[in-house]
Amino acid sequence: MRFLKKYKRELFIFSALIIVFLLLRILTLTKLPIFTDEAIYLRWAQIAKNDANWRFISLTDGKQPLFVWLTIIAMKFFHDPLVAGRLVSVMSGLGTIIGLFFLGREVFKNYRVGIVSGALYVIFPFALVYDRMALYDSLVGTFIVWGLYFTFLLIRRLRLDYALIMGFVTGAAVLNKTNGFFTIYLLPFSIIIFDFKQKDWKAKLLRYAGLSFLVVVLTYGFYSILRLSPFFYIINEKNAIFFYPVQEFLKHPFTYFFSNLSAFNDWTLRYVGLPLIVIAAFSLFVSKAYLREKLLLLAWFIIPYIGFALDGKTVYPRYIFPMTLSLLPLAAFTLVMIAKKFQGWKLYLLVFLTISYSLFTDFLILYNFAGSPIPRSDKSQYLTGWPSGVGVKETEDYLAERAKANHIYVATEGTFGLMPYALELRFFDNPNVTIKGFWPINITPPEELLTAAKKYETYILFYQDCPDCEGTGVAPSTWPLEKVLQAKKIEPGVYLTLYRVNTVK
Repeated sequence: MRFLKKYKRELFIFSALIIVFLLLRILTLTKLPIFTDEAIYLRWAQIAKNDANWRFISLTDGKQPLFVWLTIIAMKFFHDPLVAGRLVSVMSGLGTIIGLFFLGREVFKNYRVGIVSGALYVIFPFALVYDRMALYDSLVGTFIVWGLYFTFLLIRRLRLDYALIMGFVTGAAVLNKTNGFFTIYLLPFSIIIFDFKQKDWKAKLLRYAGLSFLVVVLTYGFYSILRLSPFFYIINEKNAIFFYPVQEFLKHPFTYFFSNLSAFNDWTLRYVGLPLIVIAAFSLFVSKAYLREKLLLLAWFIIPYIGFALDGKTVYPRYIFPMTLSLLPLAAFTLVMIAKKFQGWKLYLLVFLTISYSLFTDFLILYNFAGSPIPRSDKSQYLTGWPSGVGVKETEDYLAERAKANHIYVATEGTFGLMPYALELRFFDNPNVTIKGFWPINITPPEELLTAAKKYETYILFYQDCPDCEGTGVAPSTWPLEKVLQAKKIEPGVYLTLYRVNTVK
């Protein structure tokens, strides 16, 4: 009770932040259509939910299973798979806000820094996008923040219980995604804040090394759970698609560095915004206090940033999302220090200038996603290009209506990805719908498709490009098809088209 009275104002503000956070995420949760990777992860969760033998199904594509497992739980409470998967990310974002509060408070010994850190996350454009997507990355951010928090606790307190809890956090991180290993790869850099001036520092340093070793052992202990699956080896094969193996990297260590770094810089400016970056950097100068702690926070941003730029083969903006979170406590510290030096309109102006870009970008993300200043690659994947699910819901509704009285056969262009998985999510338990993916597509329609058309009402859905197609999402002209439904995506010449298959052209 004494704690509640003492921090009544802070608790009220933090509670208000959580409410605003939930409103911003949940009220617009399904505004963006399902996207290719979401369809894959949600379909895995749906399969694993209904068949325990497939609980490690994500490993068949080299992806760790924790996000899928959490989505399975969510699917028990929410009928719509897309809502279930995206709510996992919303809850992950909520965990990140709480983690940032504790992180800011612990690093700078100031509740206000923690609260401001959480407030910055609420309006953080990066978070506003990924907290509403059924992707791994919001959960990665949660573990990165909590891993950093327990790193500070561990080196400052040198307690066994903190090492054990951190081991669970980092273990969960690596069960979610490979870049969760940064929680232990960055652990040695915490030596920056070790106090070498204290008495018996050698013994305490040795104790810290032992506790850190325990964290690493626990992390790999959790990771070894994945070895129960015969598909464990595929993780390394999948990682090689996105990152260069060591042997290959050593042949050309800087060949792709500058192009990747240029892309990262552009994405960071678009998602984080120059004002927030400047405010975070200014934390080094606004006060001499906690200099080493600030350097450690910067290290958790810079080292993975450079590492991904050096080793990245196929990179996306979401890869840098978790590492940008360590900038928020730095920006929060600067704002709290400024509040001590300025009052009235000067303070309000500085705060407004700091968050104006975030607010502007947030507004466009929510109400004009295609026109927002976020990276083009994200807009293309999630809304404007062929990977997005524009037109999927309308197609599903049409097919559901046709399947009420008759058995229908639905073919899709592609066997993995948005199609057929998005349709399978909707119709997995509908006995009146048979779904089959085909790839590659050429000028001659598959014989199985023509045979099905003689027995059932048969459709095929096109949404990609292929050498013999008439365009992106448009079928070859040689196929005996009748256009039923077409959704035009924002990028020129990109469609999602549903055709009915005729037995004779």
